[in-house]
Amino acid sequence: MESDSHHHHHHNHSTQGKNLSFAFWINTCFAIIELIGGLYTNSVAILSDSLHDLGDSISLGMAYYFHKVSAKKSDQHFSYGYKRFSLVGALINAIILIIGCVFILLEAIERISKPEHADAKGMLVLALLGVAFNFMALLRLKKGDSINEKVISLHFIEDILGWVAVLIGSIVMLFIDLPILDPILSISIMAFILFNVYKNLRHLFRIILQGIPLNIDIENIKKQILTFPEVLEVHDVHAWSMDGEYNVMSLHLVLKDLTPQITVEKIKKDLRHSLEHLNVQHVTIETEFENEICSAAIEN
Repeated sequence: MESDSHHHHHHNHSTQGKNLSFAFWINTCFAIIELIGGLYTNSVAILSDSLHDLGDSISLGMAYYFHKVSAKKSDQHFSYGYKRFSLVGALINAIILIIGCVFILLEAIERISKPEHADAKGMLVLALLGVAFNFMALLRLKKGDSINEKVISLHFIEDILGWVAVLIGSIVMLFIDLPILDPILSISIMAFILFNVYKNLRHLFRIILQGIPLNIDIENIKKQILTFPEVLEVHDVHAWSMDGEYNVMSLHLVLKDLTPQITVEKIKKDLRHSLEHLNVQHVTIETEFENEICSAAIEN
């Protein structure tokens, strides 16, 4: 039974790797096609979406690379292991997207004041290709059931919506001479990208600055701890996240005097088990008895 479970886990891991690899290559190939196509059709809207796709490719590639790095265990350099390395990829990706957005926004704003004609037929062909390529990647990822695959699926849904907007814009420009529509589409796509970058950076800096993880309710955890009859008080509670998924906590318990050591060990074991269900993967527990003075309380 155990070997079946191991085989199933290995199969899922292997399938996830193949799905992510497929998504990365199809996305990267198409980002290059649309970059050339955007220059050829003179469309800043298509150049904007190529930046969006390129950002997704960088994100996919770095997520895959840093995911492998972050799996490394603790050593003499990083006592918590390499989990936080996954944040480096997210930060680099955000910086690349912001720089790209600034350049394309400057071009789009200039084109609003001096509209240039874009090749509407070329835009239409690229938009249809964009919907098709992204839909293929989406179908492949939909077969997977990991969180990673589900999150990346949302990126491809966003891309399809972006291409539908370009498709509608190109159809309008085929029938109406409206060159200003292209930079307007471009600015809309850029605004959407920057909004997502802002959300990601806000989450990223919360982790880097060791904010309390959003999926941890400290008050609820304290209430759970106080249900142990031997525990009189809990204090000096700290919680932070390594990478947005692996959460760490440290806390002090005040126990009734004369609580046997075997009971203390059982409380710690049961508490660790309870906290696993409250999104805490690693916890350091210090204990003291009711008449002891806590050194941490003195320092604070």
